Amino acid sequence: MLEKMKSAWRIPELRKKILYTFGLLLVYRLLCVIPVPGIDIEAVASAVRDYSILDFMNMMTGGSFQEMTIMAMGITPYINSSIILQLLTVAIPSLEKLAKEGPEGRKKISEWTRYLTVVLAFIQAVGLVFAMRANSYGGIWYLVIGISMAAGTALAMWIGERITEKGLGNGISLLIMAGIVSNMFTWGRQAVMGIAQSTVGILAVLAVVAAFLVMIVAITYVDMGERRIPVQYAKRMVGRKMYGGQSTHIPMKINSTGVMPLIFGYAILQFPATIFAFFPTSGINQWWIGFQNGVWYQVVLAVLIIAFTYFYTSITFNPVDISKNMQQNGGLIPGIRQGRATSDYLARVSSRLTLFSALFLAILATIPTLITQIFGIQAPFAASSVLIAVSVALETLRQIEAQMVMRHHKGFL
Repeated sequence: MLEKMKSAWRIPELRKKILYTFGLLLVYRLLCVIPVPGIDIEAVASAVRDYSILDFMNMMTGGSFQEMTIMAMGITPYINSSIILQLLTVAIPSLEKLAKEGPEGRKKISEWTRYLTVVLAFIQAVGLVFAMRANSYGGIWYLVIGISMAAGTALAMWIGERITEKGLGNGISLLIMAGIVSNMFTWGRQAVMGIAQSTVGILAVLAVVAAFLVMIVAITYVDMGERRIPVQYAKRMVGRKMYGGQSTHIPMKINSTGVMPLIFGYAILQFPATIFAFFPTSGINQWWIGFQNGVWYQVVLAVLIIAFTYFYTSITFNPVDISKNMQQNGGLIPGIRQGRATSDYLARVSSRLTLFSALFLAILATIPTLITQIFGIQAPFAASSVLIAVSVALETLRQIEAQMVMRHHKGFL
C-alpha cells in the first residue's frame, strides 16, 4: 500500500489534485470554527441533547451545529434540494424531459439545485434557531443569522464543486466525510479523558471501536460486491464496418441504493420526535421517549429501511429500459430471450439483490443502538455516517486507481 501511494505521489498531475483536495478540505474545517453572531450556545447545546435529530445533524457536520458556526447547516440543504429535484424529476414530465436532454438539461437542473440550496439553508437556519430559542437578541438578528448560515452553506457547496472539478472528485461527499471523521476524533479525545477520569469504562470504549471496525469491514465487502450479468452482442454491419460480436456484462451492485434508505428511515422517525419534543410534559411525548428506547422502535426503523430500499431501487433501476437498449443494440443474455423475458430476469435478480441490501442496512442501523443499550455509552457514529464515510473513501480510491491505470501505473485495489 505504501509503495502504491508513493507511485501515486510521483505523478505530478495526481499529486497536484491530492494537494488541492486536502487544501480545500483544510479550508472547510477552518471555516467550521467561525461562530455566527447573536447565538445562545447554551440553548443550542440543550436542544442537541433533547432532540435526537439535532444530534444527528451535529454528528454529520463534525460538531459545527452545536457550536453554531457559519457551517452549522453543513451541506445538508444541498442534499435535501438534490433529493427534492430528483424526486420531482420522476413525478413531473417536464423535468424528466429536461433531465434527458443531456449535459445542457443536467446543467439547468444543477443551477436550480444551487438556488434551492441557498433558500433551504436560510429557512432551516432561521427555523431551527427560532425553535431552539437560541437567538440572544431577537428581531433583525434572525436575518443576520439566516444570511450567515446560508452563506456558509453556499461556500461549502462551492468548495465541494471545486473539489469535484479540479480535485479528486466527489467533493460534496468528501465534505460530509470530513465532518464524520472529525466527529470520531472528537469522541476519541473525550473517551481518553473519560478513561483517565474513570467515568468511561475501557471495555465500553473497546466495544465501540470493535463495532466500528466490524461495520467498516462489512460495508467495504458489500459496497465492492456486485452481480455481473453476462451479455453477448451479435455482429452487425453498419455501412462497411462490422460492429458487435463481443461479450460484456451488466454490473449490478449489491447495495445500489447507498445510504438513502437509512436517511429516509431516520428522517421519518425523527419527525414525530421533533413535534412531540415541543410538548415535553405531555403524555404522548413521554410515551414516545419510552418507545424510542424499546425494541419496537428498532423494528419500525428496520421495516422503513426495507421499504425505502425497494422504493429507491424501483425509481433508479428500470429493467424494461435496459432490456430495450440491449435489444436495439443486438445484445442478449445467454439463455434468456430478448424483450419481456430479459426484463423479467433482470427484475428478479434486482429483487434478490435488493432484499439482501435491505436486510443488511436494517441490521446495520441497529448496531449503534445496541451499543448504547448494552454498554451505556453513546456511540459516536450512526450507521448512515459510517456507510457514507466508507463509501466515499472507496470511491476516492477507485478514482485515484483509474487515473493511475491511465498512466500505466499499478493501483491501490
